[in-house]
Formats: sequence, C-alpha cells, structure tokens
Amino acid sequence: MVYREIQNLLTGMPAEDGAGVKLSRIIANPMLSHVDPVLLLDEFKSENPEDYIAGFPPHPHRGFETITYMKQGNFRHQDSAGNTGHLGPGSVQWMTAGRGIIHSEMPAMQDGMLWGFQLWLNLPAQLKMTEPRYQDIESGRIPVVKLPNNQGQVKVLAGFFGDTKGAGQSRTPFTYWDVELEPNANLTAEFPANWNVFIYAYAGDLQTGNPEQPEHARSGQLAVYRAGTTLYLQAGEQGCGLLCVAAEPLGEAIARSGPFVMNTRDEIMQAYEDYQSGRLAAGL
Repeated sequence: MVYREIQNLLTGMPAEDGAGVKLSRIIANPMLSHVDPVLLLDEFKSENPEDYIAGFPPHPHRGFETITYMKQGNFRHQDSAGNTGHLGPGSVQWMTAGRGIIHSEMPAMQDGMLWGFQLWLNLPAQLKMTEPRYQDIESGRIPVVKLPNNQGQVKVLAGFFGDTKGAGQSRTPFTYWDVELEPNANLTAEFPANWNVFIYAYAGDLQTGNPEQPEHARSGQLAVYRAGTTLYLQAGEQGCGLLCVAAEPLGEAIARSGPFVMNTRDEIMQAYEDYQSGRLAAGL
C-alpha cells in the first residue's frame, strides 16, 4: 500500500465564461493547465442572478466531452444534434462533442442559488472525430452508496465505487464521485497506480495523504496527488463535501484554443475553419 500524497494544492481563480457567467476556474488556469485527461474544472455558485442569468449561449465544441453536474438550481440544454434537456438539482448532462457540436446552456430560473460544476474530459486521438453523443442523467438514476456506520455517502457519477457502477458512460477509464463525509469520518479508496487523481473540496475541510503524516485541504482547494495506490480522506470537525476524480492519463499531445481541443495546431485551425464554414455542425 502506497498512500497518495499531495503534489499540488491550489485554489480556483475567479473567471467569467459564456455571456458573463461568474465562476471559479479550478483547472485550466495559469497555475494548472490540466490533469490528464481532465482539461478543465469550473465551479459556478451564486445567489445573485446577475452572476449567471446570461448563461452560455450557443457555442461550438470539438475533441472532448463536457460533464455538467448540478448541485442546486436549474439549467436547460439544447444542441445542434436535436437534443434538449433540463438539468435540475443532482443531475448530470454529459455531452460528447466528438467531431463537433453547437450547444447552449441557459438558466431555467430567474433568481435563487445556482450551483454546479463543469468538467472537460479529453478524448483520445482516435475518438476525437467520433459522432456526438448526449447523456441526460436525472438525479434519481445516479447511484448513492451509504458508507458504513453513518459516515457519509458517495454519489457515483461515473466509474465504480466498489461494485457500484456510475450512471455516466465515458469513452476512457474515468471515475467521478461526489463524496459527503460526516465529522471526523474517513474514507479509503484504491486506484490504479498509474492513474491521475485529484479532489476538490467544496465544503468543510479534511485531512488527506498519509494518515501517519496527514496533509490538509479546505473548502475551495484542489488537491492533485502524486502516484500511489491508496487515497485517504478524513473529514474535519464540521464534515466535508468534495469531488473525487481519477482517470487513466492519455499521454497525448494537447492543442487547445477556446472551445476546441485536438492534438495538433493544424487540427485546431481546421476546427475553426469547419465552424466558420458551417461544416462543424448544423446551427441551433
């Protein structure tokens, strides 16, 4: 057993996206470009409608998957493949952009708390031009595993937790959990030694790393781990909530610009050309 220790401990940076939605950019900022194969992680959380009401009007993507997970509030989705969906509390919208898609995500609310996360998951070179796919996953379809002795729960968005399979289907080996731990509760998880692993604490604080010499993370911090086999988490006095992501790295070249992520600059230029000429996808 080799405990995973923290390699980087970072705080998200304030940013705006879409038509001015205020958010925290946790991955894909000047401090951390990506955690292979995760390209981006954003948290949007506000009770002020001015921070989110303009939403994310129609825009293109190519070469990766977007995974939007709602904690509170409501979004509506529409895309150029004819898909429409409603994202309510606890639900997931999983869009494989593949060769290209144009979509919009707009608030389906005028006030109140809007809180959620968007993660970009890279596609390997051989799948970047695959057909677009859309998974609309309602909260009730996402398995929730109760931990022993009332220590908390794990919501399995993708991958496995023990024998429990998550609701989302990824194109590459990928695990995505929403973990809630009661005060002082602990959780130990095993992942392949070559996988990249990180957590993002969205509530409370915790100890992690080697339990003999624990390291600390608090709400709003991202912990990216070194290689190892065992992830150890222990909630603080107030309990904690966190996202846990683990994935097999692709180890491929990354070329990215705006809404496109490919392997070479030539492929990026082709994506822009296809979008501008209307070949990337039919408009909304």
